[in-house]
Amino acid sequence: MLPNRIIIHVDMDAFFASVEVLDNPELRGKPVIVGGGVSRGVVSAASYEARVFGVHSAMPMSQALRQCPQAIVLPGRMDRYADISSKIMAILGRRTPLLEQMSVDEAYLDLSNWLPEGVTPEQAAREIQAEVLEKTGLSCSVGVANGKAIAKMASDLKKPGGLVVVPPGEKAAFLAPLSIGQLRGVGEATERKLRELGIETVGALADFPAKLLEQFFGVAGRDLYALAHGIDDSPVVPERQAKSLGREVTFAADIGDRRALERTLLELSDEVAERLRRHELLARGVTLKLRYDNFTTLTRAMTFTDPVDVADPLFRAACELLRKVNPTRPIRLIGVTAGPLLPATDRQLNLFDQPVNEKRRKLATTMDAIKTRFGEEAITRARLAKDR
Repeated sequence: MLPNRIIIHVDMDAFFASVEVLDNPELRGKPVIVGGGVSRGVVSAASYEARVFGVHSAMPMSQALRQCPQAIVLPGRMDRYADISSKIMAILGRRTPLLEQMSVDEAYLDLSNWLPEGVTPEQAAREIQAEVLEKTGLSCSVGVANGKAIAKMASDLKKPGGLVVVPPGEKAAFLAPLSIGQLRGVGEATERKLRELGIETVGALADFPAKLLEQFFGVAGRDLYALAHGIDDSPVVPERQAKSLGREVTFAADIGDRRALERTLLELSDEVAERLRRHELLARGVTLKLRYDNFTTLTRAMTFTDPVDVADPLFRAACELLRKVNPTRPIRLIGVTAGPLLPATDRQLNLFDQPVNEKRRKLATTMDAIKTRFGEEAITRARLAKDR
């Protein structure tokens, strides 16, 4: 572990719901849910007023409305969220070139060699919060540590608008009292099994023999042991230096419905493709990642004949891989990764495919330009809109 690293995790507070409140102040103070239709839809985001009633992301909309019948349900506007996300990432990118965007509403920054003289990590974090609020009208929570895992856990502790700094020498004290469910990567099934072993806190997990953890959880047991001790050397990788670009979602409740999974794959493919175009990169293939409710993780990959930077081929390939896997257990995490990557200048279109591919790419880049210029929703995918 590198003790002098300064890693900051920035996480927007109830991002989708907060954007809706920002654009319609009459919603302020009311329970707002962003998500799909009542019959088979799921919650994408919930305001903190809705969370008081136990509403959370990935919850079936029907259940959310039973728990919070007075909630205001909105369909969601991905174009608008992506536009504001671009502004947020631009703010963060001016702090350091070592910026790793994890999704539309969260990112890691490595300030180890980019902290202005005389500025402490805590001061830098507060400056980031203030600038994001001033320029977007939205609040974010920030965690500061010398590793990505602890920085992320720290940013979750005092939402909304929280700031938690974990100095290297205080990692054990920070982790020990946390509930085992707060440890990154621990889902419902893993938490249940850990509690059956008498492990209720991260401190108790840190004291549990590593060999026994590996016997119970396999390779994941090693990861659990390392995280419980705050061991995380994973670097912050800027997208231009990355060998792949991906986006994954951990559901609050495990999902077995194929239609809901494919809908999520489409949203993830859109996000990954937008990032490819923004950084002028092409993907030579796609990888589907699935994690079951028992924490078993598998990946399946496919290579493209021609490299791509639009969502449709990513989505179609991910769906084909999902059908081949044919999951027999509920899914707790699903992800789409594009890669290996190459510069867009290396684009060599197949003569026969050129008209179709170019049409898709021109449509995608036109949508990017509209969002960048006007900052508002202009085009919505029919498949994402019809259930909302």
